Amino acid sequence: MTQEAQTDSVPCAAWPEALLIATLFAMDPHGLGGISIKGRSSPFFDAWLDLLRELLPEGAPLRRCPVQTGDDRLLGGLDLATSLALGQPVVQRGLLSEVDGGVLVLPMAERLSSATAARIAAALDEGQFQLERDGLTSLLPARFGLILLDESIGPEESPPFALLERCSFRLDGNGLGLADLAGDGLSLEDIQRAKAALPSVGLEQDALVDAICEAAQAFGLPSARPALLCLRVARMVAALDGRKAASLGDVTLAAQLVLAPQALQLPPPPEEPTPDEADQQPENQDEADPAEAESEPAPPPETPPDTQAEAEAKNQPNPSEVLVDAVKSALPAELIAALGSQAKPNRQGRASGSGGGAMQKSPLRGRPIRSRSGTLKPGERLNIIETLRAAAPWQKLRRRPQAEGATGMKRIEVRKSDFRIRCFAQPKEATTILVVDASGSSAFQRLAEAKGAVELLLAQAYVDRSRVALVAFRNETAEVLLPPTRSLARARRQLSDLAGGGGTPLAAGIDTALMLALAEKAKGRTPRLLFLTDGRGNIGREGKAGRAVAMADALLAARAVGLSDIAAVHIDTSPFPRPGARELAEAMRAIYAPLPYLNAQAISAI
Repeated sequence: MTQEAQTDSVPCAAWPEALLIATLFAMDPHGLGGISIKGRSSPFFDAWLDLLRELLPEGAPLRRCPVQTGDDRLLGGLDLATSLALGQPVVQRGLLSEVDGGVLVLPMAERLSSATAARIAAALDEGQFQLERDGLTSLLPARFGLILLDESIGPEESPPFALLERCSFRLDGNGLGLADLAGDGLSLEDIQRAKAALPSVGLEQDALVDAICEAAQAFGLPSARPALLCLRVARMVAALDGRKAASLGDVTLAAQLVLAPQALQLPPPPEEPTPDEADQQPENQDEADPAEAESEPAPPPETPPDTQAEAEAKNQPNPSEVLVDAVKSALPAELIAALGSQAKPNRQGRASGSGGGAMQKSPLRGRPIRSRSGTLKPGERLNIIETLRAAAPWQKLRRRPQAEGATGMKRIEVRKSDFRIRCFAQPKEATTILVVDASGSSAFQRLAEAKGAVELLLAQAYVDRSRVALVAFRNETAEVLLPPTRSLARARRQLSDLAGGGGTPLAAGIDTALMLALAEKAKGRTPRLLFLTDGRGNIGREGKAGRAVAMADALLAARAVGLSDIAAVHIDTSPFPRPGARELAEAMRAIYAPLPYLNAQAISAI
């Protein structure tokens, strides 16, 4: 592109929207909750953040909170150095209290833990939080706004929903640079004047509140927060324009900024009257008796209504329809296609570690979780900082009077009751047990897909330290063809000789898988059962043929799995989903996944 073409190019449409959002957010960061910005850190984001810093009141803090920030820095606690110097507990404020009246920036928000997100959300709702740590109790103010920098790549990752729900605006900064910046926002004096007038700004008509609620419901937003935030943004837009009441245009703009980015579905199409209903009234009029019509006198003419007032009432637009059309026009084309195909966006984000098992305590290795008091045993690690925190409040009582003329620094007296020992947690090894129905005429297709699934799971096992086992049942018994292993070569050798055909001893297969899972659980691992069967057993536990007896035994075995508190998935391999297979999954408390067209990739994904 030539220099002349760059000069004549139209500014990016995202910048005016980002400029307006920064202006509105600077008026009341805490009242609007926050802003979620999609995209990695870029010059566009830095320039927008500099603009926001200029629009905030003088002295308003703006702090960054790294994703690995612990509770000591986030919430605060005991100021160790000052407490040791003064001999009394001194509270040290954390980030949530330091940012009171300003903005908290969370980079890499998609990696934020649920516990940290819950603490931030609670402080955001209340505007304050109760600090209870290290023997201290204090109520600290925390009126701040959030900026979530979402640097995720795929749709399976997203910031915690507890924080996303509290954000009024969402911006997409992907592909934007400094060349897209054009125009300046309002001055700080204009923002302060609008903020002072905001409490007295109302609505031109009460029907606008119902219109906002109906629009939020039409786009699948079950929470009341989006509607309340939309109403607040509409009043702020009117205050910036110097008006005392928000109009339909203000509410429409607010709906495009707040409701459109959070839409979960498209509004249902309007219902059209059926031809029978439309023709019913004319037919009834034609069937009326003409003699009766001639005999009855015509009623006296009523007073003609105010035709001009009726015409004006008919010409007034329906606020609800206007908002729905405005929000739909603001949706991106790809989002409309996704919503039209009933593809709902991921709201909770990806869970951590799909292959790891449950967390278990470990004295020496893993992720630090907390510290506990107790006697220091061989092999355990002492948390020196937490030990000094516990000893600091008692130093004035423990210090002995020094001899006259003695010089030197005062020593810190630490006792055994002050010891704080580090505690660690590490994930257990996970064992995925595939239980394959190797009976029937269609067994060859199922076995082929099971082999592919085992190889995919084994490849993943090298990454997340999980194991894979294979149980097959046919004829009258079930057997463990592949004990829990991470050896890919051994798995291939065992699977190559797997044959199919015969009856379906479903209860025997469930019993064998449960025994193997309990054995893995006793070894300290986290077992997971994955059943590949159509759920139509015809061989009972005693080896006798009979559909009724076999299904009764299978339900008893499935209830045993449900009582064992072991995670399970039932993949229905029948051509069409059956109620019996769903009943079997409910008895096991398992996830039911009907897959008529089964493949190895689908099995591995579940």
